[in-house]
Amino acid sequence: MTGTITHDPPPTAGGRQGAPLIVTEDAELLDDLLRLCAAAGATPEVHHSVPGPRPSTPSVPTGNAPPPTHSGAGWRTGWETAPLVLVGDDAARRVRGAVRRRGVVLVGRDQDDSGIWQRAVEIGADHVLMLPDGEQWLVDRIADVAEGVGRPALTVGVIGGRGGAGASTLACALAVTSAREGLRSLLVDADPMGGGLDVLLGGETADGLRWPAFAASRGRVGGGALEESLPELHSLRVLSWDRGDCVSVPAPAVRAVLAAARRRGGTVVVDLPRRIDDGVAEVLAQLDIGILVVPAEMRAVAAAGRVAAAVGMVLRDLWVAVRGPYASGLDDREVARLLGLPLVGEVPVESGLLRATESRRPPGTPSRGPLARFCRSFWERALAETDGRGGSSS
Repeated sequence: MTGTITHDPPPTAGGRQGAPLIVTEDAELLDDLLRLCAAAGATPEVHHSVPGPRPSTPSVPTGNAPPPTHSGAGWRTGWETAPLVLVGDDAARRVRGAVRRRGVVLVGRDQDDSGIWQRAVEIGADHVLMLPDGEQWLVDRIADVAEGVGRPALTVGVIGGRGGAGASTLACALAVTSAREGLRSLLVDADPMGGGLDVLLGGETADGLRWPAFAASRGRVGGGALEESLPELHSLRVLSWDRGDCVSVPAPAVRAVLAAARRRGGTVVVDLPRRIDDGVAEVLAQLDIGILVVPAEMRAVAAAGRVAAAVGMVLRDLWVAVRGPYASGLDDREVARLLGLPLVGEVPVESGLLRATESRRPPGTPSRGPLARFCRSFWERALAETDGRGGSSS
């Protein structure tokens, strides 16, 4: 059981890693908290009460200067500097006079002890947590501290309005362009029937894990460990499918993996299938923006309308990108009007793209080509709009 009293603690300053502080004399509780810290990949600092002050910037006295005191500027306690403080219920009285701060969790075991809420108020705790019920919540919070979580990645999904619309090509080009602009970039293949985006990028034999390796994932997946385990192609990481028999990953695993990817910041681009199952719904729920790629022909527009209706049940921010050549009476603005969606623009036809693919050059590789320019324009707009409304950013 967990309960919130005031507010969530902030991420560590500047996204830096930090060690949580544990305050308790309860040996059994300490063992549990150390076990949870180990599961989250964090090494805590342990004290029986509020730790004494220490210099935030170590200095060495010179000449006849007196030694520094604990009360002057530049001295702060571990209680003040730790990104997360876990106070055992046995220690609540001993920390009652400590400086009020965010990120304090009061941890107990007695589910029937209503007095713990009063003690939480007295020490200024943000949360009350009861073990063992709240273990997974606490592991997630400790792992956030260990990873130095900052702003999540701007996450974009690309889906075709009909088969052969060019969604996979655009997804690859967006990821390649993002990486070339210096952003941490991850390309995710959410379509097990698509043949593998690693193939499109010329990296089907590259070392690294594919989706089936994450099928048993539950709870929390480490963002850094995920990134390091994936193939690196063209300066970006790629999570694709292998050539085995596995064609699905359970929805909880999809949720855990994509959440880990987003915590690393930068950009995440997802190539989506046109069918919506539980796993795809998990992806849609974590997207910031969706791009519906629609060929400029009436049948494709009709099909795209059905796709948009299904996707729109989960994803609120769906844009349309139109691909020529145009049927009579249609242009990109008319396609967007018929679908009732904001227009990204016209996806350019890049001469030599087929030859580039056959030569193992990914879409969007010519940095001055029309497709790369289209992708740069999209990222500029998307980053500006999400920043403007306080959303995700790189």
